[in-house]
Amino acid sequence: MELSKTLGELKASGYKSISIKDEMRKNLIGILKNGEQPFAGVIGYQDTVIPQLQRAILAKHNISLLGLRGQAKTTIARLMVGLLDEFIPSIAGSELNEDPFHPITKKAKAILAEQGDETPISWIHRSERYTEKLATPDVSVSDLIGDLDPIKAAHLKLSFSDEEAIHYGLVPHSNRGIFVINELPDLQPRIQVSLFNILQEGDIQIRGFKVRLPLDIHFVFTSNPEDYTNRGSIITPLKDRIQSQIITHYPMNISESKIITRQEAQIEDDQKSLVSVPGLLDDMIEELSFVARESELIDQKSGVSVRLSITAFENLIATAELRALKNNQKSTTVRISDLIGAIPAITGKVELVYEGEQEGALQVAHQIIRQTIRKEFLKTFPSPERLSKRESPSPYDPIVEWFGNHSLDLDNDASDEDYAQKLLSIKPLVSFIKDFMPEIQKSEVPLYAEFVLHALAEYSLISKKSYHGKVNFNDMLGSMLS
Repeated sequence: MELSKTLGELKASGYKSISIKDEMRKNLIGILKNGEQPFAGVIGYQDTVIPQLQRAILAKHNISLLGLRGQAKTTIARLMVGLLDEFIPSIAGSELNEDPFHPITKKAKAILAEQGDETPISWIHRSERYTEKLATPDVSVSDLIGDLDPIKAAHLKLSFSDEEAIHYGLVPHSNRGIFVINELPDLQPRIQVSLFNILQEGDIQIRGFKVRLPLDIHFVFTSNPEDYTNRGSIITPLKDRIQSQIITHYPMNISESKIITRQEAQIEDDQKSLVSVPGLLDDMIEELSFVARESELIDQKSGVSVRLSITAFENLIATAELRALKNNQKSTTVRISDLIGAIPAITGKVELVYEGEQEGALQVAHQIIRQTIRKEFLKTFPSPERLSKRESPSPYDPIVEWFGNHSLDLDNDASDEDYAQKLLSIKPLVSFIKDFMPEIQKSEVPLYAEFVLHALAEYSLISKKSYHGKVNFNDMLGSMLS
């Protein structure tokens, strides 16, 4: 499409201006009729959040996204840009992206009156029609709405009562665009009050001036339920003016969580060629977040962000990469012991309750890893706890008996060859794995052998001690006596 350069050309082209909410509604309808998926890349919300978003946009509502941290609220807001027209016309030189057919400022009206159909037109790309502001306690009314600018008035030799002496804030500058306020409860109540008019009447009033600007803005607000009690709240009259409040959530299952992690994790190409991640570890990294969200030691009102799994996955890859570099290996596979590398991702992503603080962040992280091992173990193998209550022999007995006469030291930095050799030397363990996993690949046997040992230690059938980058597996009774 050839873009008009003057108002006369724009009129001749048959262009009709519409409000941003009508524009988003029109484009969403077109996307849905074409069978396309709006908000592509947002995983796990197809049957919950996204239908609510679509209804709100079709209803031409301003939107409040309410949810715990790490629930893609800001991502959703940014993806709304895709519902805008690629380009829209504006009066060239207009400070507020004004519609050539509906000017709102004194300056733009003067330009149109003087130049008429020769008024030059500029075209604004949709990427320039998105404004995002993080709410902080120091945000002022002048930041958002605007105020008198004495320096501007003096420079242009204007009276302080002249409309052109106004310095417009972020909201007016977002005219005909999407304006996002992140963490809305952090705004002081008196600042929230300044948004009443624009949300209800669609205009703003600037202190000391008799000017009212009918702005055209689509508002999106994000907030965390925790904020309502800990840092502030959204005042009731403002909540009443936001037409649709949509509640977000964490991934509901491991498969969705894995897709998000793989999509968001920053893994270098050389890491991908060097380190392979077996399906077992892929699941366990996601299980860490699910276990943390059930832990009584973690403040669930604060939430456990999906960033825990993302950064834990990145740390897991880096741990295996470091070991491969130390051993000068061209490739390696992630091990159970590499989960130790995920600890910084856990300690940095969770808020602890009083009992958790007493335990300490490091101990809580170790506990989450141990619970993850137990939980994942029961998906493949029988529960050692249930078997211990039966009179018949347990399939774990030969492994436990082996440790009655032997012990095993696993070095976290051992080469893949040494790692496999030590684990495969435990014949009862190898036989056990092949019995329960007859289709297992030979290369995966050492990984599952280590997995079984860690799990049996968690169920107190054998002992496990970590020291100086090594893990020692031994007979439980002998370990207690020594």
